[in-house]
Amino acid sequence: MDSLPIRRALVSVTDKSGLVPLCEALAQQGVEIVSTGGTRKKLLDAGLGITSVSEVTGFPEILGGRVKTLHPLIHAGVLADKDSLEHMETLKEQAITPFDLICVNLYNFAEARQRNASLLELVEEIDIGGPTLLRAGAKNFHSVVVLPEPACYDEFLEEYRAGSFQIGLDFRLKMAARTFTMVSQYDAMIAEALQRMELDRGGQT
Repeated sequence: MDSLPIRRALVSVTDKSGLVPLCEALAQQGVEIVSTGGTRKKLLDAGLGITSVSEVTGFPEILGGRVKTLHPLIHAGVLADKDSLEHMETLKEQAITPFDLICVNLYNFAEARQRNASLLELVEEIDIGGPTLLRAGAKNFHSVVVLPEPACYDEFLEEYRAGSFQIGLDFRLKMAARTFTMVSQYDAMIAEALQRMELDRGGQT
């Protein structure tokens, strides 16, 4: 797929800067926005109509928010190849609507580390659902555009408007590469921090 129309977006972010203008621009074009927790509240407070992830999955957010988007009704919509008749027929059979835009950024592990959070506090800043969504969207860049940080929003909106509200393959590939770089750096930071804490504890668990 060369040009990707944006009809449905999944938005779940820690850093909410620039979020409302981005989603307002999407909503103006009739894009359905699916969101979680604090992100959804921010957008509702801005007067936007938002679908909750729980409405899509039929399952509540549980374990203090550790499990929100880890569900087949979400990930099938992210990972489906829109050029595959088999994939699209499967979505139809399972009553799953595909996503076109994945706007996700990660828990602020770096900030927790800088404030010398305890080991248990640090663990809670290890994002699971976010990297999973980002990797899924980046893998499926032929069918999805992924925005991993607020610094991408202006460039996306320029591309969106210039492309008659569609996103070209070159931009999607660029965002996929940026996403994998960011996720790998995030994982490396976590690994280094935990290894350092292990050393500080003398190898005790």
